[in-house]
Amino acid sequence: MDPVTPQPAAPRDGALDPTWSSSDKDMVTTALGTSRVWATLGHGILNEVYWPSTGSPQIRDLGFIVADSKGNWHELKRVNRYLLSLPKPYIPLPHIVHDGDGYRLELEILPHPLRDAILIKYALTGDDLKLYVLLAPHLNGEPNTATAGADLAARDGRAALCLCADQGFSRTSAGFVGASDGWQDFARNSAMTWQYATAGEGNVALTGELAASSGTLALGFSESPEGAHTLARSSLADDYDETRDRFVAQWQAWGDTLQVPQTAPEFRQMAERSAMVIKVHGDRTYAGALVASLSVPWGSNHNDAGGYHLVWTRDTVEAAFAMVLCGQYEDAGRTLDYLIGTQNDDGSWAQNYFPDGRTYWHGGQLDEVALPVLLAAKLREVGHLTSGAAVSHMIRTAIGYIVRNGPMTDQDRWEENAGASPFTLTVAICALVASADYFPPAERDYLLSLADCWNERIESWTFSTDGHLGRDLALPGYYVRLSPRPSEGGLTGLITRRNVHHGETPAGDLIGLEFLYLVRAGLRRADDPRIRDTVRLVDQLLRVETPSGPSYYRYNGDGYGEHADGTPFDGVGIGRPWPLLTGERGNFEALAGGDASNYLDAMIRMVGHGGLLPEQIWDGAPLPDHNLFPGKPTGSAMPLVWAHAEFIKLLSLSHTGRPAELLTAIENRYGGKSPIATCWHWRETSPFTSITSGKSLSIESSASFTLHFGFDGWLDATDRVSTANGLGIYQVVLSRDDLANRNALDFTFQAANGTWQGIDFRIEIQRV
Repeated sequence: MDPVTPQPAAPRDGALDPTWSSSDKDMVTTALGTSRVWATLGHGILNEVYWPSTGSPQIRDLGFIVADSKGNWHELKRVNRYLLSLPKPYIPLPHIVHDGDGYRLELEILPHPLRDAILIKYALTGDDLKLYVLLAPHLNGEPNTATAGADLAARDGRAALCLCADQGFSRTSAGFVGASDGWQDFARNSAMTWQYATAGEGNVALTGELAASSGTLALGFSESPEGAHTLARSSLADDYDETRDRFVAQWQAWGDTLQVPQTAPEFRQMAERSAMVIKVHGDRTYAGALVASLSVPWGSNHNDAGGYHLVWTRDTVEAAFAMVLCGQYEDAGRTLDYLIGTQNDDGSWAQNYFPDGRTYWHGGQLDEVALPVLLAAKLREVGHLTSGAAVSHMIRTAIGYIVRNGPMTDQDRWEENAGASPFTLTVAICALVASADYFPPAERDYLLSLADCWNERIESWTFSTDGHLGRDLALPGYYVRLSPRPSEGGLTGLITRRNVHHGETPAGDLIGLEFLYLVRAGLRRADDPRIRDTVRLVDQLLRVETPSGPSYYRYNGDGYGEHADGTPFDGVGIGRPWPLLTGERGNFEALAGGDASNYLDAMIRMVGHGGLLPEQIWDGAPLPDHNLFPGKPTGSAMPLVWAHAEFIKLLSLSHTGRPAELLTAIENRYGGKSPIATCWHWRETSPFTSITSGKSLSIESSASFTLHFGFDGWLDATDRVSTANGLGIYQVVLSRDDLANRNALDFTFQAANGTWQGIDFRIEIQRV
């Protein structure tokens, strides 16, 4: 068609390419120089490219069509028949070979170390063939304008890209996805017949017929069209072999510093690849930021401005622990510095956020406040804690938040429910102990007392002795996934399962693997009967044997995963097994004196085409039309950085016998045993109705108050004014002598403005 022919009507803004599947990742790559470009590959082509940070995907994909003059054509990502290889597991220079009917296309994807550009070296062999490139810009997730001339270009108001070919294009076209894009042209006409000069504003696509069967493409990104053109052309002007050598040398130098256990070759290679995956996810515009995944789960089914290319503090610290094990102290320290920069004034962190620190979701998760404190403690143990004043401030404000808001959390680690989670309780308690020496003596003593109290009470919040799940195994009790807040019934309350219809379930009917962190962090021993009993129950209810090996569901009745027919998760679904939970179960196996190699081997087998670990694997019958096969990745996020970190931690533990999460301060204080706290801390958010004699009692609130109290039916009633402890808590402490020879404490509160609480409370004092 003539370039001035009017375009077909554009689809609605944001319409999805029906062939795009963002979560199917073969590989992720970036250079280690000054370049700020991150590339992902899936189905043997380029998927999202991120610029200028890991939180900003700028294209949906860049793929190819091979066609002959007789009307035969093949879109390579649909053919989906290719091999992918790397020079070494820790050098992300993907070489891809597509072999099809009468053609062979070789690709090499090379992020430029010095420029914001991606180089793609291509070589097509076969008779009577032409190669066409299909580029789907998605700059800043907004409507784009595309232009097709000597080069292919797109822009929005804040960014631009340019695709150049060193051998040039014979023809180019700009169109709208689903109406006038290159794929539609071939689908309707079996050839490239459209040549539109522009398309915009909308969901645009670009097509170019390459003038030569071999050459190099350069995709450049900048704030302006001129800048993108300059970067693409400059990258082509650079000698390709020199650029490649620089890229490889930088990754090789980094790989030489990796500390990986001497182990079976397949385990070592997976550990090296996992470390590389974590390294690739590190940001350079915002140094130290680590996004959860350079992917969008079920990306072919919806638009999501965040996807998983966001920072979750939990995932970030899990990855940083793994990097410490690999000897990458500077990377882990840089991540801690970044977390200091994103901390809120109240000491917390947002639920998740873009690498620049902008909040995405607004939930509150206590574990995400505790984990940076534990990372600082870990770095101090290995002698790599350098930012003294900044770290001290971060710790003090984070601990203040935990003290004021714990032990209950607004959201558990799966971001679904409020209450008492064994995982969250574990990391919060460990943070209190690990940070205590950052505080003056009185505050230090308070933190240790609070930690002991919460530790001693873990089972009262999370261990069910009357739930029915353990009856088949004759278990006296088991740890639950979490219990609601005490005001909502605690262990006898109801939990609303997300992602399912009619999800209200008794807390005692839900279990997960959260309790295993009690052992990893040193609060309980692996041979604790309560731990072992719950492991038996987990293995019965959450374990699934797949062709890849054993894996585990997050919890029974989970709804986060594909539907039974393989269609993508759409707000509801069926939860699928998570490889990272295979790693968590393997950690316990090693700590219990068993052989964890079965779990390591399973995780290796769960990888996708390029060796990356997914968030979830398929547990149903094969569904080839949905690319779902038992024991292999689903359409969830891939790679999942946390899963790769879990593999590294499991491999290290299987060789050293020491979990990454175990800190010396915790080991020395608790030794895996529940303490007998000398003081219990009562709050309306975490109350109790009885206390054993011999303990002191601290009545606490976040606001000043007068405690009106008496004993044994309000005898000897008196008042005491609360005092501030320097951590945002007001308290009245009754000593063991105050409570001696008493049977019960009766009390109520009067606020500073004179308002009475209006509720009487009673704590029974049990003689021992």
